[in-house]
Amino acid sequence: MAALLLAIRVITVFLICLLLPTSSSSSSICIARTQDHVRTAFHFQPAKNWQNDPNGPVYYNGMYHLFYQYNPHGALWDVGNLSWGHSVSGDLVNWAALGNALDPTAPFDANGCASGSVTILPDGTPGILYSGIDTDRRQVQNIAFPKNPRDPLLREWAKPAYNPVVPLPADVSANDFRDPTTAWLGRDGLWRFAISAVADGVGATLVYRSADFLRWERRATPLHASRDAVMAECPDLFPVATRGGAEEGLDTSASGKGVRHVLKVSMPDTLEDYYAVGTYDDGADTFTPDEDGDYRSWRRIDRGHLYASKTFFDARRSRRVLWAWVNESDSEADDVARGWSGLQSFPRALWLDGGGKQLVQWPVEEIETLRTRRAPPLEGAELEPAGGLREVTGIRSSQADVDVVFEIPSLGRAEGLDPSRLADPDALCREKGASVRGGVGPFGLLVMASGDLHEHTAVFFRVFRLLHEYAVLMCTDLSRSYTKADVYKPTHGGFINVDIEKDMSISLRTLIDHSIVESFGGGGRTCMTARVYPEHVVTGSSHLYVFNNGSDAVKVSKLEAWELASASVNVDDDGGLVGSSVNMCHSEMY
Repeated sequence: MAALLLAIRVITVFLICLLLPTSSSSSSICIARTQDHVRTAFHFQPAKNWQNDPNGPVYYNGMYHLFYQYNPHGALWDVGNLSWGHSVSGDLVNWAALGNALDPTAPFDANGCASGSVTILPDGTPGILYSGIDTDRRQVQNIAFPKNPRDPLLREWAKPAYNPVVPLPADVSANDFRDPTTAWLGRDGLWRFAISAVADGVGATLVYRSADFLRWERRATPLHASRDAVMAECPDLFPVATRGGAEEGLDTSASGKGVRHVLKVSMPDTLEDYYAVGTYDDGADTFTPDEDGDYRSWRRIDRGHLYASKTFFDARRSRRVLWAWVNESDSEADDVARGWSGLQSFPRALWLDGGGKQLVQWPVEEIETLRTRRAPPLEGAELEPAGGLREVTGIRSSQADVDVVFEIPSLGRAEGLDPSRLADPDALCREKGASVRGGVGPFGLLVMASGDLHEHTAVFFRVFRLLHEYAVLMCTDLSRSYTKADVYKPTHGGFINVDIEKDMSISLRTLIDHSIVESFGGGGRTCMTARVYPEHVVTGSSHLYVFNNGSDAVKVSKLEAWELASASVNVDDDGGLVGSSVNMCHSEMY
């Protein structure tokens, strides 16, 4: 089966290449250059330069398209140069880069083509709604359509001269009016999109309606408003099925019985993504969250290092898929030296959990096509207390997919916790790091570890006792992840909504890809993304361990660890597909 999936993956990339225009007379393909040690193997990156927000991910005519904020002129964000990069895929894993979909070429986007979305219209035509920064540096809303809708790669886009379709309103700040969502159809047959703004000094998510997708009118009442003046950017409103734990997604226009809605926003003052489950009223075009509180009291999409997330409905597999920007944690000088900056998180399927209050996120199943060698089993291994350590061998652990379940024999030694500490799990993880011995935990994984453990990233759990229940804390501790100085080394934390007293076990899945570690605790109920830049990988290999630093032994009841092959990701200047460890380039000879 794995061989068949690998063959399908290779054929997919080959077919994409056949559709791409050739850029030289050379027809052979060579495999050559090794990328720098922090470049990823299966996460989305352009071949070079700066990228940030995912703009308009969409499934169209058998192909996945990812549009993204891109500076084609260098590795740093630059006002006035932002374009829409564009890549296509047959499987969400392997990507071929196309020319930019949008560049700042018109008065209505002369200073940059900022974020936006793609909507598939009823006749099958995709339309882009995007924020342009005009000649007066005002943020306005524009539209674009493919020059040839029959082109499955959507290589060229036309920006009508009647743009902007939504000028800057008189009550809205010129610098705070951006990021239109994917549009949806209401039951009245009118299109809607939501957009972030600061209107009359209030941070709000506004709604615009249209009968023809060209002429738009603003609704008097915002979809949702903040209690302060801070703008919540990159909004995303999408429906979810209420059937307990149903993993299927819904088209963005879905409504009616059995449908709830999620509103997600990105807060630039905290650089975090927040969401709430609630009720969308398409008569009034308002959203009411189930739980009270301002944006910052909402749940987090990711408890780690992730921003500007964006979802789309994958009609091919009837699921909702999330992308998100993961920026660098080291210096701009490092970005310039590498020649690139920024990743996209690995695409995640997401759905509403059985309790109806939170989202579950999980890497899309296509990642399994990259699995190669499997580590020897550790099922049944006991991790002794106060320093138990077992190495996971047999795979290249800097490029891996690890799925482990820890079984807890007893909760008797769980540390007591004041309920007030639940409000700041990051601080709790900083105080009680992986090296601080506890009662039940810390136990988990040490990833991207040097042989002497001077460098390692710890992803782990602790169980605390509250008054009448238990709380499971998940942490990602970067304090020892790299010895390089002057690099951001935070500790991420979050509580997991599981019944540990009933289950007496907790699961952890972690994707390791050189400079990014994505972890999914409790079946994807709490997610954490981290950036790491260990120096030991320049001269040696990384190691992977399971560990226990608690007072009681912990059992590994399941451990599946796979080495992952390098995906084929994007195109270099010579027109060749670039992977993280290979460069497929046009040449006459090997």
